[in-house]
Parts: sequence; C-alpha cells; structure tokens
Amino acid sequence: MSRSGAITFKGNPMTLAGEAIEVGQAAPDFTLHYFEGGMKALSLADLKGKPTLISVVPSLDTGVCAIQTKKFNDSLSGMGDAINAVTVSLDLPFAMNRFCGAESITNMRVGSDYQDRNFGNAWGTLIEELKIECRACFVLDSAGKVVHAEYVPEVTSEPDYEKALAALKSAS
Repeated sequence: MSRSGAITFKGNPMTLAGEAIEVGQAAPDFTLHYFEGGMKALSLADLKGKPTLISVVPSLDTGVCAIQTKKFNDSLSGMGDAINAVTVSLDLPFAMNRFCGAESITNMRVGSDYQDRNFGNAWGTLIEELKIECRACFVLDSAGKVVHAEYVPEVTSEPDYEKALAALKSAS
C-alpha cells in the first residue's frame, strides 16, 4: 500500500510507502543500524520500558534536518535516562555518527534505515519517488503504544516540537 500525495517536497506531491501510523496503535517493529565501536542493531524491543521520541529526517546533512535534530537534542537535556530518543534517516551509520560528534548530539541516538528500509515501509515514512525518509515525529509510551504521530506535510518544514515534547513528557 502507498499514499499518493500524502506530503509535498518543495511543493511537489509525493507518495509515502506503507500505512500511516496513528495514535493508539502499537508501534510497528523495525531494525535500524548504528555505529558505536562497530555496527550494531536497534529495534523496537530495545526501546520498550521508557517513553520514546522517534524523530525522522530525510538526511542529517541538510539544514532543516540538522535544526530538527539539534532542537530535540537540546530540549531533551534534562530528561536523561528517563526516556529514549532516536533520530532515523537513510544516512549511513558512519555519517550519522560523524554528524552527532561534530554537533555534540548527546541526548539522542541515531538509527539508519539504509539496509532494507524496513522502518520507512512499516512506519509509512519512505518517500517512494526519492527513496528517502519524509519528516515525521512519533512518541511512544513505555509499552510501545503510539501517543503522538506527526507527518510534516511539507518536507522542508519543521515539525511541531512543542506537541511532540508535551506528548513525551505526558508519557513519562
């Protein structure tokens, strides 16, 4: 299944693969990859037990994606180990690791969907025409239930940070 015209990129309608995630549903499983002393996997099971923010971006090497990641990272500084926070993109794990080091991203983990795009297909964030993730934001409660879901209508726009952070705080 795909959703034609679900979002736009620079005003052009785009198709998202998969179904939209909705508040109240159980979060779909996924496997992402990250580099930390070697290649490692991150799945939904690794995040259960704590409220979780999942910030989805097309590429950390673009302006709005960098802003989004830095704003969430800064906003999460006081929450410590009480929550999980992950930025998802199709960037290679090495590039994501480099970005986090250069930008002092310490309150978020990164996960790459580069291998098989299972996150993008399961969460409805893969832009079929461009083969990149759209901009989206999800919050899960500690059991893995979706309590906030936002697909940003225009990829070049920022998400609603306040709504996502309020949902994360209320899930804590």
